[in-house]
Amino acid sequence: MLEQPKGEKITTAALAARLAVSEAALYRHFASKAQMFEGLIEFIESSVFGLINQISEKHSDGLSQTRDMVGMLLNFAISNPGMTRVLIGDALVNEDERLQVRMNQFYDRVELSLKQALRVAASEGHGKESEVAARATLLVSFVIGRWHRYAKSGFKINPSQEAALQIAMLLG
Repeated sequence: MLEQPKGEKITTAALAARLAVSEAALYRHFASKAQMFEGLIEFIESSVFGLINQISEKHSDGLSQTRDMVGMLLNFAISNPGMTRVLIGDALVNEDERLQVRMNQFYDRVELSLKQALRVAASEGHGKESEVAARATLLVSFVIGRWHRYAKSGFKINPSQEAALQIAMLLG
């Protein structure tokens, strides 16, 4: 349902109908609709941070870590279009406020991971330590903007289109 381009509000009644189960059956597994979204957010967090850890282990140089993290975040949206609506908060409008708070914490953790990689890059002579925080914030904003454009285009505009060049420009 999250992958539908029109992005209509997801109700438990509509979800139950789509799954051919009763609303009561949904509530036997989840205490609330917010808990259902929390499950999606947990999937996003474990997937993204698992991949970030793999990237950090694979590359010793900070520039490659940063470039691959940003690329992975863009490709995650392509692989999970419905999750993109959760990532940008569209699916969380009019839902429990704590869900958006959790997504904001997710962005903070992504930014922290990018800062760590950028610090490594700065220590290797790529960029200045004084620019690490600003560059990490810029990269997170770039990713969120690409996710937004992808979702708002009905999942037609590829978020990784020309991304390699743009990431290189942002890291230059």
